[in-house]
Amino acid sequence: MKLSGIGLAGLMAAPLNFDSNDPFELQQGRVTVRTVWMHEGPSLDSAKVKLLQRDALFNISNTAVSEDADTHNRIWYQAGNEGYIHSGNIQPVRTIISQPYGGDIPKEGLLAEVSVPYTDAFTEASTESEVGYRIYYETVHWVKAIVAGKTDGRPWYLIHDDKWDESYYVRAEHLRILTTEELAPISPEISNHDKKIVVRLDDQMVIAYEMNIPVFVVSVSTGAILRSGTYTTPEGNFITFYKRPSRHMAAGDIAASGFDLPGVPWVQYITKSGISFHGTYWHNDFGRPRSHGCINLSISAAKWLYLWSSPAVPLNKEFSYGYVGTKVEIAA
Repeated sequence: MKLSGIGLAGLMAAPLNFDSNDPFELQQGRVTVRTVWMHEGPSLDSAKVKLLQRDALFNISNTAVSEDADTHNRIWYQAGNEGYIHSGNIQPVRTIISQPYGGDIPKEGLLAEVSVPYTDAFTEASTESEVGYRIYYETVHWVKAIVAGKTDGRPWYLIHDDKWDESYYVRAEHLRILTTEELAPISPEISNHDKKIVVRLDDQMVIAYEMNIPVFVVSVSTGAILRSGTYTTPEGNFITFYKRPSRHMAAGDIAASGFDLPGVPWVQYITKSGISFHGTYWHNDFGRPRSHGCINLSISAAKWLYLWSSPAVPLNKEFSYGYVGTKVEIAA
């Protein structure tokens, strides 16, 4: 049975083509919230040793499992001899400088993912211009052109923002063009009729089935009670009728549980109101409700599910929309 899953809070979701016998080589953590504390040991009861700000980076040397029995997430990251940080608000990242694309960018564009912890998208091909957005590791964006930088002559990518229909410029070495091979459908020989996705709300778990045999299991985060209100993930039967490899999601007041999230990867909508499966880079706390109603997955898990389900999205298309899709069952 080809049972799959994402463990250690997503830590082992290394980029494709990364070849190392050490799973922690080049492994870093990025703080995804305003502040987090580094502790002396892998427990909230241990002494605080350092306060880390949003987007702070540290080298992950190991993982540890706390003895705190009253939490769903007991995974901590060790930062060498400095201390331990709880994994819930840490995005595992790497800094991998990518080779700029060597050919002509086709008219429809190319998909690319951010290969560094974060990079800024500017209004012009220059670091002296205004920053439009900060974009994060393994978020996915459509590259529409490659241009020379205004001040340094180095290659920059022109990326398109689907929410606001704006264009921004990003250093080409900070994005990795996705290959045809890694975007190939998973298990295409299995009929869509024999595939099914089950969301267990009480367990905060997603299970993918082929012919009623589980082939993929992963922890998720669904609708939660937030400061701005109560958000639920609907129960019932659905299909993955609308799929996009990248989506800029934004709604509400950011100061009160709103969000503005460019490049959300591997999106599969199951309701017309916007409930979807998608990759998540703003937390790493799967296993408890934490969303505005969507089913949050680690980016690697979301990508697997996206490539496994129907309909397959052609490489030169920004989305696939219709009345077909893989069956989804959501229940308590």
